[in-house]
Amino acid sequence: MIAALGKRLLDREALMRFGLAVLAVFAAATHTAAAEEDLFAQVKHGYAENNGVKIHYATVGSGPLVVMIHGFPDFWYSWRHQMSALSDSYTCVAMDLRGYNLSDKPAGIENYAMPNLLGDVAAVIKANGADKATVVGHDWGGAIAWQFAMHMPQMVERLVICNLPHPRGFMREMANNPEQQKNSAYARGFQQEGAEATLSAEGLAAFVGKGDEAVMARYVEAFKQSDFAAMLAYYKVNYPREPYKEDTGPLIRIGVPVLMFHGLKDTALGSDALNGTWDWLDGDLTLVTVPQANHWVHHDAPELVSKTLKSWLGRDAK
Repeated sequence: MIAALGKRLLDREALMRFGLAVLAVFAAATHTAAAEEDLFAQVKHGYAENNGVKIHYATVGSGPLVVMIHGFPDFWYSWRHQMSALSDSYTCVAMDLRGYNLSDKPAGIENYAMPNLLGDVAAVIKANGADKATVVGHDWGGAIAWQFAMHMPQMVERLVICNLPHPRGFMREMANNPEQQKNSAYARGFQQEGAEATLSAEGLAAFVGKGDEAVMARYVEAFKQSDFAAMLAYYKVNYPREPYKEDTGPLIRIGVPVLMFHGLKDTALGSDALNGTWDWLDGDLTLVTVPQANHWVHHDAPELVSKTLKSWLGRDAK
């Protein structure tokens, strides 16, 4: 009987611990959601202009400038976790790429060529009263960030890349790795005429929102204000086409410190492309691989990415 009573007490204690754990998880989730909603209300909105094209950005915080560039399909809100984490020490400016959300959407794929995209980043930095910034990019934003550091190095303080290998590594894998060629089939589809007809705001939001209704609602609203043809113009004018070849042109070395995050469950961009990155940089490289994260590493592992990013940015602070 004593044993049975003890077991019941242990069961009750275990249930209480379980209940408290569930409440803690629920409270943390509620706090996170509230913080993100607060961020959406707190940001200030601005526009930069690049040759007549207006680029929207959201700003929060104060301190050294950090410019964040999203990928496909996304908008400035992609960086909500990192903006919340950094805003007590940094001015966080998250762009809407041209074609997305509140930025202009010029017609014609030539308007989405890389030189125009680099000009957009430069315009956002200047619009915030700075000569240079830490540049953070994911996916297409990562591709833009790499090129910006190569071609406008005087405007880059530090470089942070989320799930977008160095262009040399990516092209090496595209030329020689059948798995990467297979993984890039979606991009070849996006290069086809009329591919934008297959997209919808709701479908894209479900893809990136991952079931969070509040977040998905934000994405649906943003994508309904976006231009699907413009989204795919990035692929049509910038993404490599068959036959794939390694980049054997002159190497433009990057001299600033680089921080890379890569979710190893990324089904579009394999980790093999990371090999050799250190050979193309003159600045130091910090590489963080996240085994359980997918392509959106800053969404899948927000605390890890945010804390590591903040620590890395502050490592030279006196």
